[in-house]
Amino acid sequence: MKKILTVMGTRPEIIKLAPVVKALRAYDDLQSITLSTGQHREMSEQFLNEFNIAADIHLNIMKSNQSLGYIVSRMAEKFEPVLVKLKPDVVLVQGDTTTAAMGGLISYFHKIAVGHVEAGLRTNNIYFPHPEEINRQTISRFATFNFVPTLKAKENLLKESISPSTIYYVGNTVVDSLCDLINSDPELSKLDVGGLKSDYRTILVTAHRRENFGPPMKNICGAIKKLTEKFDDIKFIFPVHPNPNVRETVYSILNNNPRVELLEPLDYHELIKTMLKASIILTDSGGIQEEAPTFRKPVLVMRSETERPEGIEAGIARLVGTEKESIMNAVTELLTDTETYRKMTFTKNPYGDGKAGLRIVNLIRSFLGLKIEKHIEPLERYYADDPNMARDNS
Repeated sequence: MKKILTVMGTRPEIIKLAPVVKALRAYDDLQSITLSTGQHREMSEQFLNEFNIAADIHLNIMKSNQSLGYIVSRMAEKFEPVLVKLKPDVVLVQGDTTTAAMGGLISYFHKIAVGHVEAGLRTNNIYFPHPEEINRQTISRFATFNFVPTLKAKENLLKESISPSTIYYVGNTVVDSLCDLINSDPELSKLDVGGLKSDYRTILVTAHRRENFGPPMKNICGAIKKLTEKFDDIKFIFPVHPNPNVRETVYSILNNNPRVELLEPLDYHELIKTMLKASIILTDSGGIQEEAPTFRKPVLVMRSETERPEGIEAGIARLVGTEKESIMNAVTELLTDTETYRKMTFTKNPYGDGKAGLRIVNLIRSFLGLKIEKHIEPLERYYADDPNMARDNS
């Protein structure tokens, strides 16, 4: 029986690989094996449970305030014996984490086919984000399958002379997860999906990126504090990442502020519910840049660059950097200018149609010589009414 080993360990990896694991497990002619790296141990267990995924293998590589070198060494030490024992036919990794890069690289060393979910994202600045930009560039070089979420990602790979035979335009699996969640919960489908609240306005904040540790995080928190002093009808909800580089700064500046609610990391259901209720989203997260267009929520990206330009081009997102004044000015404009706000809420989701997971599994089954029972139409048809999106996928 053919074996597919799926490697995950962080919140975004679990969210975006859950639809693939679900589609794989619908078949009884292959063995789907899920490995949890434990890079974000507490958060990963929470999200695995939420998506009804039981990890078959736990590496438990995490320790408090771990360095990148530590992650690399522990992943090499603990992952290779798994490959030797299991001998999987395909290893799936997602995104740009160091564990994804190492999992893919060690699989390549053993000449095992690697599938990279969400391939082709680029800023072309090796330090923004760091180390994610180099991680994803590295995986593209040896992946058997580069599953790209957008045509922009496909173009990025072609510019780098990545073999076209490895590139497959499937959409972003985060849309699959969002669709599944909303369809399974009538409460979510009733929540507001765009438009300013008439009374109390909520702003969701997420911040965790390594390049925003230190002064940038202080600027972000300082901007939030000043905004609560400037507007008396807004409230910030800030689920705080467990990394001590984030928590110490956030709590030192924003703790005990009556209009800043500091929370432990939310499960996915609660995060989506909070996102639906929010008027504005402030984030340095890549995943939220992809999720917000489904709900028509304006996103202010607290980074100097983004590997997800589709949201910027569509008008749903805006880069605002991490300077205090820049963040304050952008939030102020959305809170006071109805027309600017309206323009950022009327967009089409540039990230897919909710069938990416099925496309990925079909491509893997074809590679393994297995029967494809349910054919999924090309993603271009989803964008047939948009000449800028419906381009050839050959």
